[in-house]
Amino acid sequence: MATAVAGALGLLWGWLWSERFWLPQNVSWADLEGPGDGYGYPRARHILSVFPLAAGVFSVRLLFERFIAKPCALHVGIQDSGPYQAQPNAILEKVFISVTKYPDEKRLEGLSKQLDWDVRKIQCWFRHRRNQDKPPTLTKFCESMWRFTFYLCIFCYGVRFLWSSPWFWDTRQCWHSYPYQPLTNGLYYYYIMELAFYWSLMFSQFTDIKRKDFLIMFVHHLATIGLITFSYINNMVRVGTLVMCLHDASDFLLEAAKLANYAKYQRLCDTLFVIFSAIFVVTRLGIYPFWILNTTLFESWEMIGPYPSWWLFNGLLLILQVLHVIWSYLIARIAFKALIRGKVSKDDRSDVESSSEEEDMTSNTKGPCGRSSSNGAGRVNGHMGGSYWLKSKVVGMGTSA
Repeated sequence: MATAVAGALGLLWGWLWSERFWLPQNVSWADLEGPGDGYGYPRARHILSVFPLAAGVFSVRLLFERFIAKPCALHVGIQDSGPYQAQPNAILEKVFISVTKYPDEKRLEGLSKQLDWDVRKIQCWFRHRRNQDKPPTLTKFCESMWRFTFYLCIFCYGVRFLWSSPWFWDTRQCWHSYPYQPLTNGLYYYYIMELAFYWSLMFSQFTDIKRKDFLIMFVHHLATIGLITFSYINNMVRVGTLVMCLHDASDFLLEAAKLANYAKYQRLCDTLFVIFSAIFVVTRLGIYPFWILNTTLFESWEMIGPYPSWWLFNGLLLILQVLHVIWSYLIARIAFKALIRGKVSKDDRSDVESSSEEEDMTSNTKGPCGRSSSNGAGRVNGHMGGSYWLKSKVVGMGTSA
């Protein structure tokens, strides 16, 4: 029995690392064991270094949010306080937990008779009870500031690195002598840091603000990690760096717009979002298909020819382009409304936190049952009430390779 299991695992392992799938014709894994320069050639074992680095990135994030992002949030007037707490009531709490968080008119009337409360008071209780589960603005600001800082830094590093790389100026260099392309120190750091960051997002998603698109973003992060890892193992890292830098070009602008929104700088928020929209559309619908896909589909076909992992890689890049088209349309709608109405309106993709839309549009500026409150977490920007923000990473490949 043990022998059979070992044999099956051996077959699975051999299939998983099949040279016929991963590498061009007449190339073997042994051919890529040479020293090359720097870190030699990309190897699967290099990926193992990502996990302790991802833990380190997560630790740095915690320190950053506490000692840098939080003071910045307080400086711009975001208060360190939670939402107004609903008055304790066992009957209403039981209905809220076990039955519904949004009671209809019939149920409200029944509860009104049972508690001898006014219907409006019960509605107010449910609204405040829902708000208790809503993340404070301070928390959202700190999360966005961390992502903004990382995206900006990694984008600047990517531009600096690619500026001196020959394949940035001539994409045919992505395939020259492929797959015998040595892995330089700068390229290794770029790839591993991007991958470690997305692994840290994978970990932190379970502790961050819970959003309605939690599952979608979980799959997104998983796909991102898979695609970056895939392109690293089969040494398509040169074109991978182009894809990563291209996607990073707009991500920090979205986080900057979120920060302006949380700080209630409405004009700055709208301006940043429109700039983000323009760069997103230009990079994803212009540069990506005519620069990236052109080299992965046509130049690579001419220089190295197709093989199994080549087909898979390009298939994933084409799927990514379909996502670009869909999200560019959604973003363009929001940006158009922002220009026409002078404000950013509802995002069709929903970056809604785990709270009702109703709270953002109604009494978040209120304390208990209409009484004014200075709660910074509950307040909503007068222009931005009811707006839902796009997720920081809008593309499937993780905004990476």
